[in-house]
Amino acid sequence: MTNLVGRATSGRGLRRREQLTDAGVALLAEGGWPAVTTRAVAERAGAQVGLIHYHFGGLAGLHEAIARKAGDEVITPVLDALLEAPEPHAALETLRELVPATTGEGRTLRLAVELMAGALRDPVLGEVLRDGLRQARVRIGERLAELYPSWSGARRTGAAVVVTALLDGIVLHQVLDASLPVDEALAAVGELLGERT
Repeated sequence: MTNLVGRATSGRGLRRREQLTDAGVALLAEGGWPAVTTRAVAERAGAQVGLIHYHFGGLAGLHEAIARKAGDEVITPVLDALLEAPEPHAALETLRELVPATTGEGRTLRLAVELMAGALRDPVLGEVLRDGLRQARVRIGERLAELYPSWSGARRTGAAVVVTALLDGIVLHQVLDASLPVDEALAAVGELLGERT
């Protein structure tokens, strides 16, 4: 069968594609990837199953679109808030607020877990998640270039990897252990940055 992905160029077609993707993200948050079937997504969106094949080329294309949208929902708000901080110490304060909010919000947490599980099982979903993390590192690197214009590209790239891994790691550890001393961990990072307490 011909892959018809990309045929939704009209406003109506784009809205329908968005409805199907939104329905898939909602199902993913509620029941994980096993809940995201063509029939369930079509029913949730009030659409015919054939529209999934028309807009996405089938279930695999739908899963890819859902993973991209869910990744944006999980990563973008945290990244935006972090990058809006005027300087590194303010970013640490932002993290102090973001980590408990991110790990305490059920939908975001469920989506994050399902994205990781899907990425480990399906190479296409894995590439979607890797692409989202690459984009996050690029954005962090661009912000570091603004804050530290004398840094080399290699130093900015390395720092962006560390910042991304720090954020991911703290969130993961907080999910696994609600008693994690996040404030103490971020205070230690602040000391490494020369923060005065």
